[in-house]
Amino acid sequence: MKFTKERFKTFKNVFDNFTSRTLFKLASQGHFEEPIRPVSIGKESNVFSAKKGRNRVIIKIYRLEACDFNGMYNYIKYDPRFLHLKPSRRKVIFAWVQREFRNLMKAREGGVRVPTPITFLNNILVEEYIGDKYPAPKLKDSTPENLHNFWQEILENLKKLHKAGLVHADMSHFNILNHNEKPVLIDFSQCTPLSNPNSHEYLERDVRNICNYMKRLGLKLDKEEVLQDITVP
Repeated sequence: MKFTKERFKTFKNVFDNFTSRTLFKLASQGHFEEPIRPVSIGKESNVFSAKKGRNRVIIKIYRLEACDFNGMYNYIKYDPRFLHLKPSRRKVIFAWVQREFRNLMKAREGGVRVPTPITFLNNILVEEYIGDKYPAPKLKDSTPENLHNFWQEILENLKKLHKAGLVHADMSHFNILNHNEKPVLIDFSQCTPLSNPNSHEYLERDVRNICNYMKRLGLKLDKEEVLQDITVP
């Protein structure tokens, strides 16, 4: 499909000019086609889906003015991969997007069930669409039929992520999809290497958050045992 700037006029009241130009460039490169449809609205980013041939992709757009720039910088400045990053709003947001792309790549290479990252540019990340006719629901909105099996698969994914040298750092029922009774971990922007001095604190928080939620659903879990299961080979 040929793209012209006129085709993006409908977005001028939704996206700022910079984001519209970035969308235009990604679309012109063949990463997606119109129409772009909203999937979810977050505090710092909006998620959309779009067609790509017979398939769909997810487009995650970080809002340049609404992002918690200081919060992002406080997280990313301890990531050994971004130690030389300057505290500039756009540079931090662009690094945040690059970081999520790299984290997804490394997690996927480690066998973790995550959306396949496709590309990124500036404040936009394009990744695999998880779902069928509709996007797969989050765990918070779709309780698995077999809770024990679902939990075991979450645990296996967390172990693989740790073995790959990463900690998710924002693990909760908000960031796990239930796709046909299988968990898919999402939202890897806060994910950080184990070499980050705060990584163990983040891992403990991840375990506490997801264990507390699964216990609310009826599972009996010991957080210390889960933590040991993840970290001990």
